[in-house]
Amino acid sequence: MEVILLERVEKLGAIGDVVKVKDGFARNYLLPNKKALRSNAANRKVFEANRARIEADNASRRSDAEKEAGNFNDVSVTLIRQASNTGQLYGSVAARDLVDAITADGHKVTKAQVVLDRPIKSIGVYEIKVALHPEVSVTVKVNVARSPEEAEMQSQGVDVMTAMFEKDEAGFTEDYDPNAEPGATAEVQSAPAEDENAEG
Repeated sequence: MEVILLERVEKLGAIGDVVKVKDGFARNYLLPNKKALRSNAANRKVFEANRARIEADNASRRSDAEKEAGNFNDVSVTLIRQASNTGQLYGSVAARDLVDAITADGHKVTKAQVVLDRPIKSIGVYEIKVALHPEVSVTVKVNVARSPEEAEMQSQGVDVMTAMFEKDEAGFTEDYDPNAEPGATAEVQSAPAEDENAEG
């Protein structure tokens, strides 16, 4: 299906471009969200008649978004979630969770503005794109951790999972007795000797 874009759509084109898209994408996304019109003679006339107004509206929305983007300098949100020892989250962090966290931080965003390719499923620090306008986007740092202390370590650049495994390896040492029989521990071997001393 050919459509006329009413606003810039990433990877498609700018206002006024006539582009060919899949029918489902046009019917389910572009047309209902008023991002495009079907490309036909009548709609082209309507678009050309209203082009100046559409472009002016877009320019004013873009300038509002640019002002809003100024408030997003170094925005970072922390989400405390339960996770396994390997850092896999029980459940995942979706766009809705990010919207709640960013809104709680005092910024106004909608779920549609959060660009999340796939849900976050493990702890760590992620950079998430927030599209305030088709031509204006900002980056928000999202710190997903199991505790505030862990979040603090991650924000300082420490890889918590690596640090945890290094600590585990350092803390585990095995007592080795070269005279021990295979499969027997040092305590078991020394016990009978003590008993003989007690009898004699």
